[in-house]
Amino acid sequence: MQSTRALQDTSNGMNEFTRLANHFLIAMPALADPNFHRTVTLICEHSSEGAMGIVINRTTDLALGEILQQMGIDPERTSMRSMPVHLGGPVQTNRGFVLHEPLGSWESTLPITESLGISTSRDILAAIAENKGPQRCLVALGYAGWGAGQLEREIAENSWLNGPADQQIIFDTPVEHRWQKAAQLAGVDLSLLSTEAGHA
Repeated sequence: MQSTRALQDTSNGMNEFTRLANHFLIAMPALADPNFHRTVTLICEHSSEGAMGIVINRTTDLALGEILQQMGIDPERTSMRSMPVHLGGPVQTNRGFVLHEPLGSWESTLPITESLGISTSRDILAAIAENKGPQRCLVALGYAGWGAGQLEREIAENSWLNGPADQQIIFDTPVEHRWQKAAQLAGVDLSLLSTEAGHA
């Protein structure tokens, strides 16, 4: 995975959306797209060419042990084999992504912050299988992607709230509470918003 972080120079005339990496994208109640209804997405990268992120509050029916087994990695030694695998988004759902902290030294990692990264290489999963992986992680299949200017338009249309990410919500908050907690962190009570927001 190649970083386009170099494109995020604020001197190039881009607006405030340039800096959405390490932000939560929180679906407004009126967002009906089944891929993103009531989701929280961690934006991992955002540039003039578009954005990519991982949905952090949807799980699949798969456990990590099943993914490891499919990859030919023995899952029996890891204490995390029953950890649910997330549905990171509708793009490339056959590809695995690992959100993790600390960053560590893996073969293919995109740093999101100084301590948080996303890796796509086999070595991090092999380490997790040996209980030698990162301290905290979230494994997902697929990712969410937006083309140039698309995310900015959707935010302007009130499809999304956005605010700074919080690693406690990513790794420690129960999945079913992450949507509300992320919105609260942004100062919004979702229960008070009309489902017709953005369509007046």
